[in-house]
Amino acid sequence: MDLTLQEQRILESLSTLSYRTDDLTGYLKEITLNVSRLLQIDWSTVTLCQNGFERVLASSIDFEGMDQLFSLHGSVTNTVVTTGRTLTVEDVRQNLETGEVPDGYLCYLGVPLRTARGETIGTICSFHRQPRQFDDSEIRTAELFAERAATAIDNYRLYQLQLQFNDRLETEVALRTAELKAAQTQLMEQERLAAIGEFAAMIVHEIRNPLTTMTMGLKYAQKQLQHDFSQERLALSVNEAHRLERLLSELLTYAKPQTLRLEVLELNTWLQTLLSSMSKLPEAQGRRINFTGTSDKVKILGDRDKLKQVMINLLRNACEASPIAEAVNCEIECLKPAFVCVQVCNQGEVIPPEVLSKLGQPFFSTKAEGTGLGLAIVNRIVKAHKGQLLIQSDDSGTCVAVQLPIMRAQPSSND
Repeated sequence: MDLTLQEQRILESLSTLSYRTDDLTGYLKEITLNVSRLLQIDWSTVTLCQNGFERVLASSIDFEGMDQLFSLHGSVTNTVVTTGRTLTVEDVRQNLETGEVPDGYLCYLGVPLRTARGETIGTICSFHRQPRQFDDSEIRTAELFAERAATAIDNYRLYQLQLQFNDRLETEVALRTAELKAAQTQLMEQERLAAIGEFAAMIVHEIRNPLTTMTMGLKYAQKQLQHDFSQERLALSVNEAHRLERLLSELLTYAKPQTLRLEVLELNTWLQTLLSSMSKLPEAQGRRINFTGTSDKVKILGDRDKLKQVMINLLRNACEASPIAEAVNCEIECLKPAFVCVQVCNQGEVIPPEVLSKLGQPFFSTKAEGTGLGLAIVNRIVKAHKGQLLIQSDDSGTCVAVQLPIMRAQPSSND
């Protein structure tokens, strides 16, 4: 069958169209240029219509309103989208009921963009400055290009949805992978600490028995030897033996798994009681311990004895670092809705950053006779309570913060 010259031009134009998912704008631009050229019309656009508004995706001429939203109300485009059928207007001045067109244009050809699912998602709009008619072949030409545009837009939307799904899937996989790695790391750490605990318990047992015997011998010698020089040497030896005993006890405490005996603690009352007894400690003599609680009761689930160990350690350190007659401040602050923060602050000298970063590491201590396990044990106890230990130091002093989860309110039986 012989093709007319116009049909040959249409086929050539359709065959030159090349759609890529990453260049939808360029593809739609080619469609508008082909429609305007084949129909010999002044201006053609491809619009996307959603929720009563249209957006121009491509235009055959430069257009300042690209990507802006325009109301469909009262426009010829609205008529096309509403009816879902092709609309031709020879002269809008004689057909005002079909809707308005842009200023300066009198003729209109609108073709709906329909997806394979029958959804109308936009239009191909063609405008001409002079009145004119469109024959069936011209309408069919515009409809052929409308099919290509609708398919391209629909495929692009599906492609974008696939990309979004892939991004969400990658994010979810990365999150689950991170959680799995964290769980594996925690399990390995628990296994490592359990092995260290068993080994430490064995070593402590093997050392503690002969150390006890040696200490008893030194104390016996202190009673028997009256020479001042001998007493001085023996006192030094006994002190070292006691220091080793403390080291063994702290090593065993650090290495043992943190098994918690949880109970409900109201922090304000519990801390006030603890601080009143702390004032009698040797480290607290000559220093004031100020307490600032919360107006509301704050309850946590905690191990009373282990958290007492945490607070005694932090308050002793604060008192030792604080000058005589200066105050040590203990404050409770709610980090609603999930956490409460207990801060212990002193007005001592600033801790250098290189030292601050090492605090809490096992066997690191700034004290001449420190074991380096006090803060390490504190850190383990806080972590066992699903909390966090934070240390800050500047010219105003040093603050150690213990963040703990607040106990969730239990629903009443009437709820």
